[in-house]
Amino acid sequence: MARDPEHAITFGQAVDAYDRGRPGYPAEALDLIVESASSRLRRRIVDVVDVGAGTGKLTSALAARFDRVRAVEPDDAMRARLLANVPGVTAFPGTAESIPLPDADTDLVTVAQAWHWVDPVRATAEVARVLRPGGTLALVWNIRDERVPWVRDLGELMGASPGVDENDSADPPLPGPLLRYDHVELPFSTSLTREQLTDLVFSRSYVIALDDERKADLRTRLRDFLDATPELTGERIELPYVTRVTLAAE
Repeated sequence: MARDPEHAITFGQAVDAYDRGRPGYPAEALDLIVESASSRLRRRIVDVVDVGAGTGKLTSALAARFDRVRAVEPDDAMRARLLANVPGVTAFPGTAESIPLPDADTDLVTVAQAWHWVDPVRATAEVARVLRPGGTLALVWNIRDERVPWVRDLGELMGASPGVDENDSADPPLPGPLLRYDHVELPFSTSLTREQLTDLVFSRSYVIALDDERKADLRTRLRDFLDATPELTGERIELPYVTRVTLAAE
């Protein structure tokens, strides 16, 4: 079930933390998407639309591969940062349920770290509308690898609703007309400073929503956790993820 869409437009309140703390996406995931989508299309991909693009974490990787990449992002502050981060990309206000493009206008739609915010019935129909025949929808998530004990402890400290991102990313809802045809999980890690890990925590929607007193309490508990955890005492922290990619088409 999609989460409250109002929370999806709170990220602009923490745009700096989001931009500094959130990881990009592994090249292997992009390779897989491009190869599979091109194969279904039976030609080279020309147009890509990145929906729920945020500050451009995935958009920038797409722009390095394709001549024409457009972004759709509902939050004004996030969209402004995206345009600063990825010069030359066109960015529109919009959502997965309301993509401001004509019918059959793109070869590939990507949605990274965002499908759990959407109404899947409306969003799937809208993506199908803007895709050309043979086009692909690629859903991508970076999920912290909580098989690692300290990463699991970090998740408990952050106080996330258990299993929400994990369940949605493992088996994202895809009503017709688009049907899932592949799902791949790739190991991935990102190197962070202590300050960037703090930014990562404070870029989460449920942390952004906390009042000042609870944010201050979380900041103190996070500092104590970083000081007490041997894996986190160096200059840089290797944070393991699993990148999940789901591909769908008509």
